[in-house]
Amino acid sequence: MALPGDPAATVMPPAPVIDPVMNWSLANAQALVGVIEQISAHGLVPADYQLGDLRAAILAGAGPALDAQASRSFTWLVEDMRDGRTRMDARHQWFVVDPDVDASPTETVMAQALASGDIAGAIEGLAPTHPDYAVLKARLAATPAANKTMRNTLRVNLDRWRWMPRDLGKAYLLTNVPEFQLRLTVDNEIIRSYRTIVGKPGRTATPQLAEVVEGVIFNPTWTVPQSIVKGEGLGAQLLANPARAARENYKVTKAKDGTIYVVQQPGPQNALGMMKLDMPNEHAIFLHDTPGRHLFNQAARALSHGCIRTERALELAITMGILGGGLSKEEAVEIVKSGTYTRVPMTRTFPVYLTYFTVASDISGKLGQFNDLYGRDAPVLAALNAPRQPWDGKRKSTEAIIQLDNPL
Repeated sequence: MALPGDPAATVMPPAPVIDPVMNWSLANAQALVGVIEQISAHGLVPADYQLGDLRAAILAGAGPALDAQASRSFTWLVEDMRDGRTRMDARHQWFVVDPDVDASPTETVMAQALASGDIAGAIEGLAPTHPDYAVLKARLAATPAANKTMRNTLRVNLDRWRWMPRDLGKAYLLTNVPEFQLRLTVDNEIIRSYRTIVGKPGRTATPQLAEVVEGVIFNPTWTVPQSIVKGEGLGAQLLANPARAARENYKVTKAKDGTIYVVQQPGPQNALGMMKLDMPNEHAIFLHDTPGRHLFNQAARALSHGCIRTERALELAITMGILGGGLSKEEAVEIVKSGTYTRVPMTRTFPVYLTYFTVASDISGKLGQFNDLYGRDAPVLAALNAPRQPWDGKRKSTEAIIQLDNPL
């Protein structure tokens, strides 16, 4: 861990973003005007892209002034369509790092657009490929201008999709926290869905992440965090009551320095249940089973300390072991029956996305609206309604990391 004053503790600012300037014909500049005029279909605002200045530059004719203005308007449009209009500082607890700028650098997009003359196609080609983005666009188009509340909520959620990788992958897990649902998705089609329990509002709210499942752990142990062992006195209680430790399946050890370590052994009453998905991240967030399965019957399920508890978790674990770990169904069942801690590594890349959408297609495919349980829509809407801020190249949140490693 870096100490104050240590160079490793210093967060280096992103390198300054230098807008490219290329040669624009009048025809390409006129096409750009047409794209900007229609950009409200994506929940963006035409005035953000200096539409009046661009029209004036066109009237003045081709030359350096038009090149500079058209390049600037196009660059800003690319940034907002590719990376999102909302800057990172307004994305509360959003720790997803969007790789799209690496795949589609502004210079490359602009050069290809100018060479082909397909300005509209270049911009549309940056839009998210997930079907929900098109669904939200269609609903925005069908929502009357007078219904500002709904239109603003749609704009917020359209922008959230632009914060995500444009292509989520062939097979992935995605949970929408406000919906309390997890999807196992192949080719953007849901093949399984599971109810979830997510973090309580406040310090234990579930953060938004994009990670990779590296393994499925069957019959997990749970190493009890020191916040419980020491902070809540569990270690001393169990040392004083060996019968309770045995009854609750805890193994308790005391080190020479006096530190007490408590590990709950595998079994149906383990706090992690019968499985967990190993997805290493600095937040200590993962998906796991729970012995408290009756809680899945509640409608509102923001009940955890941040981790995602998953309904029918063994079914999910076995499916992941087959799809991602190369197990046969029989092998997976035998591992479960063994009662022994077993980690099955993934042999294919399996992303998992912990997202936050307050308007989205539900697991039945119908567009639904979900409670903004962490109050995260307001800062996004404020950013969307404020004057556009230049993109500073910042792609990773600098919010404090809160380790949420308590499944209780």
